[in-house]
Amino acid sequence: MAKFGRSVVLILALILIVVIITNTAIGSTLISPLITAKILLANFFPVEHTWLDKHETIIIGVRLPRVLLAAFVGGALSTAGCAMQGLLKNPMADPYIIGMSSGAALGASLGFVLMLPVHLMSFMLAVLAIFVVYNISKVGGKVPVDTLLLSGIAIGSLLSAITSMIIFLAQSPHKIIFWIMGGLWNASWEELRITSVMIIFGVLVLYRYAWKLNVMLLGEEEAHYLGVDIEHVKRYVLVFSALVTAAAVSVSGIIGFVGLIIPHIMRILVGPDHRILFPASTLMGAIFLVLCDTFSRTIIAPNELPVGVVTAMFGAPFFIYLLRKRRNSLYA
Repeated sequence: MAKFGRSVVLILALILIVVIITNTAIGSTLISPLITAKILLANFFPVEHTWLDKHETIIIGVRLPRVLLAAFVGGALSTAGCAMQGLLKNPMADPYIIGMSSGAALGASLGFVLMLPVHLMSFMLAVLAIFVVYNISKVGGKVPVDTLLLSGIAIGSLLSAITSMIIFLAQSPHKIIFWIMGGLWNASWEELRITSVMIIFGVLVLYRYAWKLNVMLLGEEEAHYLGVDIEHVKRYVLVFSALVTAAAVSVSGIIGFVGLIIPHIMRILVGPDHRILFPASTLMGAIFLVLCDTFSRTIIAPNELPVGVVTAMFGAPFFIYLLRKRRNSLYA
């Protein structure tokens, strides 16, 4: 199974490269994938210049940062979702389950209303929400999973209510609403550089906890006897899941279902071993969101759908399928 899992990861990595090239070629100006590949390779290797300068400007200046940002955001959300599902031992968990999205939405709303940096505010409030939820959930130095979930729901509801009040009172609420819908309209190289560093760092740290999450699937008592510091794992998995989720959400808005359906699909395909499941989820999440973003910007061109709408269109039916499957297994 491990050999099969590694093969799947390798295939997904190759698919991601192809998807990045082909989807960078797609847009209102027709540019072939071959020309696109040559333009991209020209930044690393000597390639004969057979393309128009305006095509290079479109590819490098406009499309590539958006496609790469979609890949990083999709990979971040699916990795964080995988970590949360493993930590909570719940296939219905996603990166937003304990209030991160509500904190990010409140931060963005405050940013728009107070004329502050939206990305920074959404990042800070998402991290703050996790900090509050974690400390509320702590009982005698430990964090019970059920208390964590209930605290996340309560804090998330409170923050959502405040966000709704801000939207109601704001003079230009449409900016906040568009942000909450999720989209990559404002992708740029500057955003990509800042976001990618935080996401790569957070994802690599989460990978280090793969074996410990595997052991925790046996149960907390068994993991304790095998030498795993349960509370240490909970704390750091939560912190770095929050880091990568907040980094992603701060530039993309609320993009739902990626962190829910992708880890679940990969778990069915490669099994529950997080050493394989983490990279498989990262790569598949990146592929999925790049494809969804391309769909969102081309299906009603020259207008765009919010990519959060597209992921929900694909994710909601699968979520319903998971619910029905789980119900059937409980009552079988």
